[in-house]
Amino acid sequence: MTDAQGGFRGWVAARKGVWSRLRFTSLRLRLVVVFGLVALTAAVSASGIAYWLNREAVLTRTQDAVLRDFEQEMQNRAGLLPQEPTQDELQHTAGQMANSSQRFSVLLVAQDAAGQPAYGSSGGLDGFTLADVPESLRTAVNEKQQVNSTNKAEYHLYWQRIVENDTPYLIAGTKVNGGGPTGYMLKSLEQEAKDLNSLAWSLGIATGLALIGSALLAQAAATTVLKPVQRLGVAARRLGEGKLDTRLRVSGTDELADLSRTFNNAAAALEKRVADMASRDESSRRFVADMSHELRTPLTAITAVTEVLEEELEAESGSMDPMIEPAVRLVVSETRRLNDLVENLMEVTRFDAGTARLVLDDVDVADQITACIDARAWLDAVDLDAARGIVARLDPRRLDVILANLIGNALKHGGSPVRVAVREADDSVVIEVRDHGPGIPEDVLPHVFDRFYKASASRPRSEGSGLGLSIALENAHIHGGEITAANSPEGGAVFTLTLPRDASDLAERLNNGNGKNADDEKKGDA
Repeated sequence: MTDAQGGFRGWVAARKGVWSRLRFTSLRLRLVVVFGLVALTAAVSASGIAYWLNREAVLTRTQDAVLRDFEQEMQNRAGLLPQEPTQDELQHTAGQMANSSQRFSVLLVAQDAAGQPAYGSSGGLDGFTLADVPESLRTAVNEKQQVNSTNKAEYHLYWQRIVENDTPYLIAGTKVNGGGPTGYMLKSLEQEAKDLNSLAWSLGIATGLALIGSALLAQAAATTVLKPVQRLGVAARRLGEGKLDTRLRVSGTDELADLSRTFNNAAAALEKRVADMASRDESSRRFVADMSHELRTPLTAITAVTEVLEEELEAESGSMDPMIEPAVRLVVSETRRLNDLVENLMEVTRFDAGTARLVLDDVDVADQITACIDARAWLDAVDLDAARGIVARLDPRRLDVILANLIGNALKHGGSPVRVAVREADDSVVIEVRDHGPGIPEDVLPHVFDRFYKASASRPRSEGSGLGLSIALENAHIHGGEITAANSPEGGAVFTLTLPRDASDLAERLNNGNGKNADDEKKGDA
């Protein structure tokens, strides 16, 4: 591996770790995000309202003061000018008006004695000019109103806000009632804009601080709320691992405390239920084991008698009464079946009790299958496709039990010939047993390995005990293998046995755990 590949894989692993932590604390993140959004919404709303109210208050206060001062100056100074003032008079009056407390620029417009427009600006001829006044404002200022009971003046004061070169201005205009010049005022609102910007920055900082504070509060609240939930999660995992004595420490009277009490009650009920079931299960296994042991003694005697009867049946002397010969044959057959059933029950109880052991040896799979077929006189009914030299470290006796059950089941319920094929796959050995019968019905396939399962309820009595395939599967499992059943596309059923090439590690763990019960199994195998 190159350094670049190692660095990339490390980066990927780090990213996965970050995402796993985010998923682990997703509820915490959601709480923080919700708290943050609520705080942000509240802070932005409050800041926006505060900014808007302050802005209107500042601008309205400044605007009212400027307009009031301008209107007063127009009455006191511009109203004293003659009907046809000169430019110097306009200029002098505009300068006086601009020296008021509000410090605004003034433009006075009138007609001189020659009927020509005359202008006077507080900033000189190059200062505030008529071109700086919006057309709409000039039109409104020069519009003469009709005097009546509700309107006492011919001309009114009009104003508006404009922005020039990113600087806000207040511009207003009016005309002296009764004849006189028209006056315009221009006031910079730059200072007010700076004050409002400072207010906006202050409100933004306050919003940020509120957001940070809400995140810290959300973190604290999440820790307070989620700690009992995390303890509950840990307790639930321990309960799932089989530690049924797990309990939560309960404190308080809130909903989380009620949840903890409910969990403790459920755990206690589950522990009692499992203990009761384990006790009943142990009693059932012990009953079957004891019953099987007790049956073996009389069965031994009965088997000896049936062997004598069988010899009499096979004798050429014909000493057996023909009337009782069918009954004797039935007794011999059923005794063998009962003996097999007891042996199978003993094997099942070992699996259930966890006392089954593996006695491993190096096994040539082809030789083992041949020996199994030969011992049961199946050579004419079985086709073997297995190369010699495929060696696996398995338990020969248990492998023989598996093969005998699979091949015997194929011969009994399938159709000849039965084909047994062996192949290697990675670290395992695969053995396929295929018959040429009608196959297994689809509704039966999920149950073929169930104990005492009969494919047809109308045939409750059969030569088998209904335990063979179940025992075969258990023997495969303790090797760390598996058996599957399916139907071949070409017809017939296929049982596939997969076993590891070396079951030593599993056997060591299994035998160490079952060492104390080894003597029981030896007695059972005797």
